[in-house]
Parts: sequence; C-alpha cells; structure tokens
Amino acid sequence: MSPRRSYDQYCSAARALDVVGDRWTLLIVRELLAGPRRYTDLHADLPGVSTDVLASRLKDMERDGLTTRRRLPPPGAAYVYELTARGRALLPVLQALGTWGEPELGERRPTDAARAHWFALPLLRFLEGEGLVEVRLEEGEFHLRVGAEDGPVYGDGPAPADPDARLLLDTETCTALARGELALPDAVRGGRVTVTGDGALAKALREA
Repeated sequence: MSPRRSYDQYCSAARALDVVGDRWTLLIVRELLAGPRRYTDLHADLPGVSTDVLASRLKDMERDGLTTRRRLPPPGAAYVYELTARGRALLPVLQALGTWGEPELGERRPTDAARAHWFALPLLRFLEGEGLVEVRLEEGEFHLRVGAEDGPVYGDGPAPADPDARLLLDTETCTALARGELALPDAVRGGRVTVTGDGALAKALREA
C-alpha cells in the first residue's frame, strides 16, 4: 500500500483531493456505485487501467474508508469490493463533476471506450422521486434506482424486479442528454424517448 500523499494544506478541498484526487479513484467509485464488484469486473469496465494501478488504488481506498472487501459465500467464494457510506456519499460529487464536464464530451473519438451504464449518472439527474427505472440503449441495458439512499445506485442488465418505468432511446439521444444538449422531458415530448410503465416515475415523465 502506497503512503498517502498530501497537499499539506489546511483546506477541506485539498484534504478531499488527498483522498480522491489520484488518477482512477473517482472512476472506481463510479463503477462501485453499481454495487459490489469483483476485481476482474472492475478491470473489464475500466479500460486503460493497469492491474498494478487498480490493485493499488483499491488498497488505498480501503485504507481511506471509501471501500471494503469481503468474500462471497460458496459457491461464489470470490472477493468483491463495495463502497462504504462515505464512498457512496461521493455520488453528488461525481454528478456535479459530470455536469461540469459536459462541454468536454464533444464527438466520440475512435479511441473512446463506452459502456451503457456510464450513461446512468447523467440520466439520474433528470429523475425525481423514488423507484426502479430500466433503460434500454443500442449498447445494452441498465437500470437505475432513483432516490436510493443506501446500496447500489444503478446496475447492468434488466431491472431485477418489475420497474416503475422503462425508457427506450437511441445512442444519439442518450449522448445529447449526457452532453446537456437535451433535457429528458423534452426528449419524451419529442418522441425521442419512449416511456412505458404504470409507476409514478413513468407517469411523471409522460406528464412533464
């Protein structure tokens, strides 16, 4: 485990960056907002990170109280990493950072990796209330837990239970939402997002 580096400044922003300012740390948090993940799953969804760097960051995050590691019971018997309450408290930080970074997205470059669930945090800011939302894109499916105060915020694949709303949209529309060029209610009214379901979230989106 590497010794923690510090800016040695008596400032809460500097202290925060002492903990989460290293390269890859906040992106690991982004992945763990989906719930417990195995090391191999994290490595697969963080293209470009080396195995040594990922292992080092996970150890640092465990030391700093952002994550814990536990062993799954048989037949899984694998170790998984998950966020602590302090780690989950970084959700609004990531959302604010994503909103600030919208102008930097531009056109997708040939070298840019993409995962369907990376659109979860941009979409989440458009949704209010509580409930389960399933999202289907050309790249795949994921689901959101709106208003989740504890546990996973989103996950890969279809919703694990009957969702309160289902959203169907194409990549172009989802990209426009992620860039801040389009608001979800406008996309629904314009027919670019199809909303189905009888839950309060579905009704709110159709009536917005």
